[in-house]
Amino acid sequence: MTIHVVDIEYTFHTCPAFAEPHPYDTRRTVVDVIPGGPCRTPVTIRCGDVTTTIACHRHVPADRQCGACRIIVTQRTITTRHLDEVAG
Repeated sequence: MTIHVVDIEYTFHTCPAFAEPHPYDTRRTVVDVIPGGPCRTPVTIRCGDVTTTIACHRHVPADRQCGACRIIVTQRTITTRHLDEVAG
Protein backbone atom coordinates (compact mmCIF):
# COMPACT_ATOMS: atom_id res chain seq x y z
CA MET A 1 0.00 0.00 0.00
CA THR A 2 1.46 3.34 -0.98
CA ILE A 3 0.60 5.94 1.64
CA HIS A 4 0.48 9.67 0.84
CA VAL A 5 0.50 11.94 3.91
CA VAL A 6 -0.98 15.40 3.22
CA ASP A 7 -1.64 18.67 5.04
CA ILE A 8 -4.85 20.48 4.08
CA GLU A 9 -5.48 24.21 4.50
CA TYR A 10 -8.95 25.69 3.97
CA THR A 11 -9.32 29.46 3.68
CA PHE A 12 -12.80 30.83 4.35
CA HIS A 13 -14.19 34.31 3.83
CA THR A 14 -17.46 36.16 4.13
CA CYS A 15 -18.64 38.39 1.32
CA PRO A 16 -21.75 40.52 0.71
CA ALA A 17 -23.21 37.94 -1.68
CA PHE A 18 -23.12 35.13 0.89
CA ALA A 19 -23.54 35.97 4.57
CA GLU A 20 -22.24 32.58 5.76
CA PRO A 21 -18.48 31.91 5.73
CA HIS A 22 -17.56 29.70 2.79
CA PRO A 23 -14.29 28.24 1.49
CA TYR A 24 -12.68 29.97 -1.45
CA ASP A 25 -9.24 28.36 -1.37
CA THR A 26 -8.18 24.80 -0.54
CA ARG A 27 -4.52 23.81 -0.57
CA ARG A 28 -3.13 20.34 -0.18
CA THR A 29 0.56 19.77 0.49
CA VAL A 30 2.11 16.31 0.15
CA VAL A 31 4.28 15.87 3.23
CA ASP A 32 5.48 12.29 2.84
CA VAL A 33 5.11 9.31 0.49
CA ILE A 34 5.65 5.80 1.86
CA PRO A 35 6.06 3.44 -1.12
CA GLY A 36 4.22 0.14 -1.15
CA GLY A 37 6.84 -1.78 -3.09
CA PRO A 38 6.69 -3.55 -6.44
CA CYS A 39 3.43 -4.86 -7.89
CA ARG A 40 2.48 -8.32 -6.61
CA THR A 41 0.06 -9.19 -9.42
CA PRO A 42 1.39 -7.76 -12.69
CA VAL A 43 -0.88 -7.89 -15.73
CA THR A 44 0.22 -9.20 -19.13
CA ILE A 45 -1.22 -7.24 -22.03
CA ARG A 46 -0.91 -7.79 -25.74
CA CYS A 47 -0.83 -5.24 -28.53
CA GLY A 48 -0.55 -6.90 -31.94
CA ASP A 49 2.46 -9.24 -31.81
CA VAL A 50 3.98 -7.60 -28.75
CA THR A 51 3.23 -8.78 -25.21
CA THR A 52 4.38 -6.92 -22.13
CA THR A 53 3.83 -7.03 -18.40
CA ILE A 54 2.75 -3.90 -16.50
CA ALA A 55 1.83 -3.12 -12.90
CA CYS A 56 -1.81 -3.80 -12.06
CA HIS A 57 -2.49 -0.15 -11.09
CA ARG A 58 -2.05 0.83 -14.73
CA HIS A 59 -4.71 -1.54 -16.01
CA VAL A 60 -7.25 -2.81 -13.45
CA PRO A 61 -9.81 -0.87 -11.36
CA ALA A 62 -8.79 0.30 -7.89
CA ASP A 63 -10.87 -2.30 -6.04
CA ARG A 64 -9.01 -5.14 -7.82
CA GLN A 65 -5.45 -3.81 -7.42
CA CYS A 66 -2.90 -5.60 -5.29
CA GLY A 67 -1.96 -4.27 -1.86
CA ALA A 68 1.32 -2.77 -3.11
CA CYS A 69 -0.35 -0.74 -5.87
CA ARG A 70 -3.30 0.54 -3.82
CA ILE A 71 -3.00 4.19 -2.72
CA ILE A 72 -4.07 5.49 0.68
CA VAL A 73 -4.23 9.25 1.37
CA THR A 74 -3.86 10.19 5.05
CA GLN A 75 -4.58 13.70 6.30
CA ARG A 76 -1.95 14.77 8.83
CA THR A 77 -3.32 18.21 9.67
CA ILE A 78 -6.34 20.21 8.61
CA THR A 79 -6.04 23.96 9.09
CA THR A 80 -8.96 26.37 8.76
CA ARG A 81 -8.38 30.11 8.33
CA HIS A 82 -11.04 32.77 8.13
CA LEU A 83 -10.20 36.07 6.45
CA ASP A 84 -12.25 39.03 7.62
CA GLU A 85 -13.50 41.35 4.91
CA VAL A 86 -11.34 44.48 4.83
CA ALA A 87 -13.22 47.73 4.36
CA GLY A 88 -11.72 49.56 1.46
